[in-house]
Amino acid sequence: MTPDITPDKSTLRSWLPGFLALAAIWGSSFLFIKIGVRELHPLHLTLYRVAAGALTLLVLLPLLRDRLPREPRVWAHLFVAAALGVAMPFTLFGYGEQRVESMLAGIWNAATPLIVLPMAVLVFRTERLTSRSAVGLGLGFTGVLVVLGVWEGVGGAHFTGQLMCFGAAACYGVAIPYQKRFIAGSSYSGVSLSAAQLLLATAQLAVVGPLVAGAPPVPTGLSAEVLASVLALGALGTGLAFVINMRNIRVAGATTASTVTYLIPIFAVLIGALALDERLSWHQPVGALVVLAGVAVTQGLLGRRRQPAVATGAAAVEKTATSAVEGGGPPMPATGPAVG
Repeated sequence: MTPDITPDKSTLRSWLPGFLALAAIWGSSFLFIKIGVRELHPLHLTLYRVAAGALTLLVLLPLLRDRLPREPRVWAHLFVAAALGVAMPFTLFGYGEQRVESMLAGIWNAATPLIVLPMAVLVFRTERLTSRSAVGLGLGFTGVLVVLGVWEGVGGAHFTGQLMCFGAAACYGVAIPYQKRFIAGSSYSGVSLSAAQLLLATAQLAVVGPLVAGAPPVPTGLSAEVLASVLALGALGTGLAFVINMRNIRVAGATTASTVTYLIPIFAVLIGALALDERLSWHQPVGALVVLAGVAVTQGLLGRRRQPAVATGAAAVEKTATSAVEGGGPPMPATGPAVG
């Protein structure tokens, strides 16, 4: 049985609630980032949320009778993945949301697969470029230009904030094929690899954060709203969401589980509008639809579908699904979603 065949043998009721819950959790992460940067420097916010996520997964490991990796080679690759897939994009989204709406950050997160594919093809050689995927890339990057509103000119804090959010998506776009190339084939579980990755990201941020932004504030000095947002980003978005996503992959299949990418911007926009009374310019949601259409074409969800690869097995999918969650990507099969 392959992961992509699994949905045909599972009922909608068995995976749809978890699927929608995951989209809501990851879609709301942009709201929590927006609240967090009101009192915290983006580097400090990232440090606290990553530490909370690491602690959550460390608690899960013994409950699942699992353990951290033991091979130095795996830890070395995880160190790179922690920087590219956790510390840098999480922080860039924080900087970006100091300048742009949370819903716009959620839209930019959806551009991740457009970076993943060329990196996987040209740098890591884990995918091959087809005419369909080339058309999808062209369509997607047209959508990026529409979201940016390039005809209105460049420059200003808002434009800079958008570029930072796109830079976060680009970090995921490098980290995902890197993990697939160097980490996914290891014998360790997704929980084990992600826990180690978050530990390393915490250590990186603990060194860089004070050098750039000074000593982080004592958590007890934060407002209840900001503290709750940090805990939600770490424990909920990284811990609980990881478990839900792993279950979605096993029950619904990798392809179906990866389509959560298309719901995350919708939840981010709805939550930003309802909770923060944010508004978008007309071209931003239009561009987002073009971006998502391009992603759908590259993933074979529009036009002629790819035949699923045979005999990869659910375990292999789980190992590939090790990119960081929310504000850093959710666990992802191949070129699936990432979340900010």
